[in-house]
Amino acid sequence: MIDVHAHFAGEGYAFPEEWERIKAAGVTTVILAGDTLAHSAWHKDFAEAHAGAYFAAGVHPSELKDLPENWLEELEALCRHEKCVAVGEIGLDYHYDDTDKPTQKAAFVAQLVLADRLGLPVQIHSRDCAADMLAILKEHASLLKHGFLMHCYSHGKEMMNDFLSLGAYFSFGGTVCFKNGRRAVESASFCPENRLLTETDSPYLSPFRGEKNSPCNIPVILKKLAEVRGTDEETLKAAVRRNAETLFFKLR
Repeated sequence: MIDVHAHFAGEGYAFPEEWERIKAAGVTTVILAGDTLAHSAWHKDFAEAHAGAYFAAGVHPSELKDLPENWLEELEALCRHEKCVAVGEIGLDYHYDDTDKPTQKAAFVAQLVLADRLGLPVQIHSRDCAADMLAILKEHASLLKHGFLMHCYSHGKEMMNDFLSLGAYFSFGGTVCFKNGRRAVESASFCPENRLLTETDSPYLSPFRGEKNSPCNIPVILKKLAEVRGTDEETLKAAVRRNAETLFFKLR
């Protein structure tokens, strides 16, 4: 099993015990998502030291303050690492009242340009910004030829065909297990099998409310996804692996 989007840096996990628990749960591959340069570098070091761990390097839209002038050069150096499988997580987040939308859009496009130049896919964070996200992706469709993931997809099944037309993959996590997770369940049910991936977004969005999330919970998420899609777990597990190795080609 695979977790295509988790965070370890600065989150207080106890290693090596947590990594041993993850492996014991049957999760053989974890992609650690970057939200800052520092966390991306930490994930690089972790991936170097752990078989089955990979990372994506990027700057999250809510982490753009006080970036060094050469931040794109620093990011590029991380992205060139052999275990960096994507640029991410990058995108837009309009959840907060003080959102600087122009700065977010500029940083997002700059990182899309970098990913395209390096031949890497991107992991996209998209929160409360559906119209602008779709508009940017359509405008810059030429930068998406190496693939992109809508991580923790939240824009509803009504918009999935718009993103699919641009080549999107979609990952689903603990929200499909929530009692109020109807929209996530609808999207996960609608998603084509060859575009679906599993994630936890650890330490957030645990399928068990109030608990710290972990890639250990991928089996719980996979079981729920198989249930809502009317398929068996082994079939879905194999599909997720194929999809992950197609999008994140360095996993092969």
